[in-house]
Amino acid sequence: MRSISFTYKVALVFSILAGFCSDGIAQKPSPTPRQEKLLNGMKVLVWNVPAAEKTTIKIRFHSGSAFDPQDKEGVMALLSDSFFPTQESRDFFKNELGGSLDVDCNYDFIQITASAKNSEMLTLLETISQAVSNPDLGKEAAATLKTALTLRVSGLATEPAYVADLAVSKRLFGTFPYGRPAEGSIASIQKIDFADLKYAKDRLLTSDNATIAIEGNLDPALTFRAVRRYFGSWLKADKSIPSTFRQPDPPEKSPVKIEVPGLTSTEVRYAVRGYSRSSKDFAAAEVLAVILRSRFADAVGKSGGTNPVVSHDAHILPGAFVFKYRSSSPVLIIRPDRGDGNQNAVFAAIYSAPATDVEFAAAKASVLANAERRDQLQSWLDVDTYKIQSPSDELRAFQAVDLADVRSLASKLAAEPVASAIVTGTAAATVSN
Repeated sequence: MRSISFTYKVALVFSILAGFCSDGIAQKPSPTPRQEKLLNGMKVLVWNVPAAEKTTIKIRFHSGSAFDPQDKEGVMALLSDSFFPTQESRDFFKNELGGSLDVDCNYDFIQITASAKNSEMLTLLETISQAVSNPDLGKEAAATLKTALTLRVSGLATEPAYVADLAVSKRLFGTFPYGRPAEGSIASIQKIDFADLKYAKDRLLTSDNATIAIEGNLDPALTFRAVRRYFGSWLKADKSIPSTFRQPDPPEKSPVKIEVPGLTSTEVRYAVRGYSRSSKDFAAAEVLAVILRSRFADAVGKSGGTNPVVSHDAHILPGAFVFKYRSSSPVLIIRPDRGDGNQNAVFAAIYSAPATDVEFAAAKASVLANAERRDQLQSWLDVDTYKIQSPSDELRAFQAVDLADVRSLASKLAAEPVASAIVTGTAAATVSN
């Protein structure tokens, strides 16, 4: 995969340095990157970090599996797999460049994260540019990708926790994208052909729908020149594809019940509608999620359950608050309502009781600490994906949240219908508290 000769690399480096010597090498690292937009619409972010031992590149397409056609879920996952389809192509980053490779596909984006020794920055850029601009999506390649993804999804379908997560999402969102499997299902993958992949690539994996972030001990002038060379001819889309979908109907009150032969424990899920990443209520929702996590863990522990989790899954569009736990009994130990649509005492204490000053202070401190620890490349890529003003603006939003904001949000959520799902080895019973 080394198509750049050593002589050419040396010539390129010196020619660029000669023209941009005023930009210098010894620049201090900054949380604000140097930015440029190529003529084809691709955004470039560069950080010079003299202490960095490796160069890290993250390239993100701001469209994920939410754009999968209905009944053909798995299209975007297959596209993400097509960039580096073989073990040899993935091992190249470790064995030849002294770095690593990771490809992530979720509802909101596809992202490649790759690293290499600083001296291999040009090869790293060229390798990624070739992979994303010209993946093999022919009939044979598509068939191979489908076989591999089907095998992966078949393994997930045997995991009770995955089945429960998918079931509660489907109950809450229906056919809305977040109610469908991001990886696809065995049936949906089989319906995808190479033409579907080519169509999605031409619409969504385009230069003007991508941002590249680069960090390392590098010369910014050389880096921008190299990015223009390797990515400048990449085509942009004819038109933008907005992420707008028909909002889902309210979920049914009855829980989804799924029986898995031989399962000795019960996976339980509850979910209510949440907020988008760009929502004005996002910061308060993150703080509320921490408070609910502590309360839920306490209630699950007292009721004999295990593995309590509460998450606020924010996306480009409004996501969900999800409550999870595991029980050794098929009995639903914590109900969201009494069976008549009204909340029971246990769930009301978790969900509806006003947050205290102590709870709020601890939760806000936790959210702020997590925000300040975030990877700076990831934070800046989120700006384009979720239409955020800047990472510092989001941090200020967290800092500005007060107790009244959290209490007001909790009151709104208390009125939302709750979706429930139970995965058990026997017919699940329910009890009222």
